[in-house]
Amino acid sequence: MAQTSKDIKEEIITLNITPFLTPISLIFSALIISTGLFFGLSNIANNLKGFNGVQGTANTPQAVQPNPTQTKVDISQIKSLFNNKNITFGDENRKLLFVEVADPSCPYCHIAGGKNPELNKSVGTQFVLQQDGGSYIAPIPEMRKLVDEGKASFVYIYTNGHGNGEMATQALYCAYEKGRFWEAHDLLMSSSGYSLINDNVKNDKSKSQELANFLSSAVNTNDMKSCLDSGKYANRIQEDQAVAQSLGVTGTPGFFINETNFAGAYSWKDMESIVQSSL
Repeated sequence: MAQTSKDIKEEIITLNITPFLTPISLIFSALIISTGLFFGLSNIANNLKGFNGVQGTANTPQAVQPNPTQTKVDISQIKSLFNNKNITFGDENRKLLFVEVADPSCPYCHIAGGKNPELNKSVGTQFVLQQDGGSYIAPIPEMRKLVDEGKASFVYIYTNGHGNGEMATQALYCAYEKGRFWEAHDLLMSSSGYSLINDNVKNDKSKSQELANFLSSAVNTNDMKSCLDSGKYANRIQEDQAVAQSLGVTGTPGFFINETNFAGAYSWKDMESIVQSSL
């Protein structure tokens, strides 16, 4: 059947645009993906930084200085944490008692630990360490000094603040058993430790060898792997979280100086007046 002039025109139009349909669709797809990626990365950055007083998953301190004395627990609750189940240094009879509720996978726990300066720099100027030209003083090293001097006691409690810290926490318990908690702690709280926990090990029990290898300078590799594989501290994860909940801690890091709560990665400067009044 003979084609009409209308059919011929439609065929010409189809032929003219057909070669361009695939590249056009690719361009639109790329625009959609890049737009989604942009907003996705923006949301991640905003959640990590926790600026403008918004508390993200890491329970960051507000940009406007809050009053840490508003939330308190009974001192008897704090003293009860110094038992033979928890990771403790010193006892409940010292005048100054420190509690850290943390998650080794949490970025703001790393910031408060002071062993991952790259992360401190990446989050915001208020967290740049003094040694790098900033004003932030990581509280954990300062607490350790007072504990080592016999002026304070310290207890470490785990709670889920970032989602990937269960295996690393069990490793901390295994290291504590060997008297090597701080050595393992400092490795895990480094930049490479942060990457290992969050990008590789996470909560995968099959990665026990990799975690043990990473901690080999702190704890014998075979001892660490055996401890992790045994699962002997797996129940401590749930028990610690129950304790954290009883203290009213909903994010990480959470600190107590005696009965006074500091919810977030506060600088030591913000804690110092409470510390001095307790000595």
